[in-house]
Amino acid sequence: MFIDKARIFVSGGKGGDGCLCFRREKYVELGGPDGGNGGEGGSVWLEADFHMTTLYDLSYKPHYKASPGVNGQGSNKTGRSGEDLTIKVPLGTMVFREGRLLADLKTPGERVLAAKGGRGGRGNASFKTSINTAPYISEKGEAGESLELDLELKLLADVGLVGFPNAGKSTLLSRVSKAHPKIADYPFTTLTPNLGVARAGERSLVLADIPGLIEGAHEGRGLGDEFLRHIERTRVLIHLVDMSGFDGKTPYENFKALNKELAEYSKTLLGKPQILAATKMDLTDSEKALASFKKRVKKGKIYPVSAATGQGLDALLKAVARALDNAPEAPLFVPKLTDYLIEPDFQVEREGNLFRVSGKKVERLVSITHFDQDEALARLQKILRKMGVEKELEKRGIATGDRVAIGSHEFTYRPEPERHSRR
Repeated sequence: MFIDKARIFVSGGKGGDGCLCFRREKYVELGGPDGGNGGEGGSVWLEADFHMTTLYDLSYKPHYKASPGVNGQGSNKTGRSGEDLTIKVPLGTMVFREGRLLADLKTPGERVLAAKGGRGGRGNASFKTSINTAPYISEKGEAGESLELDLELKLLADVGLVGFPNAGKSTLLSRVSKAHPKIADYPFTTLTPNLGVARAGERSLVLADIPGLIEGAHEGRGLGDEFLRHIERTRVLIHLVDMSGFDGKTPYENFKALNKELAEYSKTLLGKPQILAATKMDLTDSEKALASFKKRVKKGKIYPVSAATGQGLDALLKAVARALDNAPEAPLFVPKLTDYLIEPDFQVEREGNLFRVSGKKVERLVSITHFDQDEALARLQKILRKMGVEKELEKRGIATGDRVAIGSHEFTYRPEPERHSRR
């Protein structure tokens, strides 16, 4: 089943906890703190894979989590880092977070970090100083990032085949390549995009066939609006016009209507080089229809073809190859620093007698703190004071006994460090 959109939930692994340990061996000098650090949590990566063609697997299995880091141990043993998790996606996958494009994976093996693993907590050996030679403090491992990502697939092809239903796109693709799209004598035979590789002399051309368009496709009518994105990356379009007409309209009327739909969907599509192919030239009265069509279309050469007999296909492919020589490359997406908002270290909001402190930095500090360790609590309050959290709370009118919430933890405010207790 062809699926070109998926929403996934990715989580980096939690970092391992630091170890609180002291070396106490008889007859062994220089004992002291020897708790090792926790291992780093595994990260989640997205990687473009040439062998994948759809997001179907990700649509029915949307949750992914990397493995956690191992806790540190005594004797200064650092815990093992968690293994990274790599999610394979098709070439042409675009990655969005909250509507913002983060990455465009277009080449085999290209990777993007989807969710970073948590940092391992430090053991008490890391806190030893000349002043505090026996620190009774360690850190919890940091939680990994948890994100919701939207994936959108845009097929990578040199050439896009466009036309109204039953114009002969699938038949042409099957004739010039080894693709096997569904072919029948009724409209909307093609329900999903198809790719095929054709040869024009020594050159290989990748062609994309999308479901036929109808008037109003840019507004959601028919199937084409769902798949027009797949020809946005193409460099050249082959516009197939059925010489027998469609839906009671002449070939010229259909030609004008389809170009209007392309323009309504995206001005970029209409601006791409178009090779005009008059199809089904093996049918009765096709020559007469072609002569009338040429009188109305003043610009560009028209290539008469018949996918059923093979008429004109070589000339059409050579024309496409020449157009590709002069067509601009599809633009590459490069994230800019301005695409990302710089968040403050913290912010304070008052809700009655509850003061909520939020921000990645302060929430991380609280999450890695052991509240059953007096030194850890003192260190936390010292850091918060240096960050200016206490001053900001005082500006907001906090009083002794008011509640302060940071992340999932809640405290009772006491100005003196030794009386600042968890609630």
